[in-house]
Amino acid sequence: MSFARIVARSLMGAILTCAASTTATAQEQDESAMQSPREGERAERTSGVEVVPYIEASQVITAQLQPGDDILTYTQLAAGVDATVGGRNSSASASLRYEREIGYGNAADSDTLSGIARASVGLLRRGITLEAGGLASRTRVEGSGFSSIGAVGGNGDATSQIYSVYAGPSIQTRSGPLQISGAYRLGYTRVESPDVLVFAPDQDPVDIFDDSVTHNANLRVGVAPHTLAPVGVGIGAGWNRQDISNLDQRIDDRYVRADAILPVSPNVALVAGVGYEDVEVSSRDALLDSNGNPVLGADGRLISDESQPRQIAYETDGLIWDVGVMWRPSTRTSLEAHVGRRYGSTTYYGSLSYAPDRDSSLNVSVYDNITGFGGQLTGALDLLGTEFQAPRNPISGDLGGCVIGATGNNCTLAQLNSLRSSVFRNRGIAASYSRARDRTAFSIGAGYDRRSFLGAEDTVLAEVNGVIDESYYIAANLSRELSRDSALSIGAYASVFDDGSGTLGDGIGYSASIAYNRNIFPGLTGVAALGLDGVSRDTLPDYSAASALLGLRYSFD
Repeated sequence: MSFARIVARSLMGAILTCAASTTATAQEQDESAMQSPREGERAERTSGVEVVPYIEASQVITAQLQPGDDILTYTQLAAGVDATVGGRNSSASASLRYEREIGYGNAADSDTLSGIARASVGLLRRGITLEAGGLASRTRVEGSGFSSIGAVGGNGDATSQIYSVYAGPSIQTRSGPLQISGAYRLGYTRVESPDVLVFAPDQDPVDIFDDSVTHNANLRVGVAPHTLAPVGVGIGAGWNRQDISNLDQRIDDRYVRADAILPVSPNVALVAGVGYEDVEVSSRDALLDSNGNPVLGADGRLISDESQPRQIAYETDGLIWDVGVMWRPSTRTSLEAHVGRRYGSTTYYGSLSYAPDRDSSLNVSVYDNITGFGGQLTGALDLLGTEFQAPRNPISGDLGGCVIGATGNNCTLAQLNSLRSSVFRNRGIAASYSRARDRTAFSIGAGYDRRSFLGAEDTVLAEVNGVIDESYYIAANLSRELSRDSALSIGAYASVFDDGSGTLGDGIGYSASIAYNRNIFPGLTGVAALGLDGVSRDTLPDYSAASALLGLRYSFD
């Protein structure tokens, strides 16, 4: 719990820092021919602070539907806060919750910290901001590494806690005709694996991710189109370093590149870039016993053999390039599409951001990179906008797969899917749509994620080299105020996992819930909810459980 308290303080610190930043002044920027949606949104922000702490007390009953028929009862006591802070140069959103479950009979006691926070704080007039974010979540994990949110109700043996935080400065300024932009991110991610992993008979479980430290830095200097010439040009460099504790895995990725942008109309521009990149992925082998078998630690993870040298799992260096198109007809619409060569093969990436009004937004992202689980998670948090609402499962209190936000990657949790520790090349597409107007809020997200794992020859990771795990996910939430004193909320999530090894089995995780809220008197709300959670798998019996909750919530408005 000491680490959980550290994470809680980190997440809350992001909110308090933004709230205290009331003296920040407006950043002076010259207008460009193509303004990004985020710049437009900053101009529309109005100052405001909304912080709603709350406490809850609920009684829950869970009936296991398969493979057994156990009935468990427990009491939930929870405290949390939902906060939104908005200013001229600073903004933040957060949803934090601590929950204590007191079980009766066979139901075990447990403590859970869950939350998501994202903050951006303007520090100086010269365009420097401090970006920070954090996530704490609970997920079910199988022996294959497949993870799914939900599956609550007496399933503590297969439950894992995930924590991730990051922070760093960004700069966007200019010196004469030169535009200068850059950023640095320091991140930390940790997975507390369950005491008991669920895996098929005679099958060893996958080495579950432990923790990692990530460093990500980039800097670019350039001139905008029509400043010195019709074509805008720039030169930049970047560095991505990830150190993963499992078998001392490491990603070291460095690049330098030049780019050009040619406007062909007020809304459309052609872009191109060329450069040099050096990527190396390495690790150590596992410690072996006298029989040549890998030694497992007390947490069930492989132990690194520090006496052996590092082994190269993947390396490439040489020319990289890409070409693409940008379309920005307004501050609320942005489209980018790129194709090129990177990591020794063809690469595709791009994004679409569309906000037709202040109440709705559509975001699509196509990605291709080399990363680990921790780097993927901190990167997703960095892309998450600072203005969002976080729907929760009304029974477990866990975060849903997607948040309701205006920008960025809004389905951070739905994209987890696998907790394998190995480094992988990550390709996929994520899309989300959200709308919140009058008394109704709705969000839906879906995506496809492909991970091709990298492992060094003559090490235990050689078994996963070239293995491809694929997953598909969809998550949706709907809330509706029925009257001034009542509201209804519905949430659903499903993910499909395709095990690339062919031996650990595929899986389908799902969760659905419905809740009715009724105001009893100012601040006090009664809650009644029903839920269904489960997982279907090839190598083990399916699991499913139905739950019901009846409780009270008091909000300190």
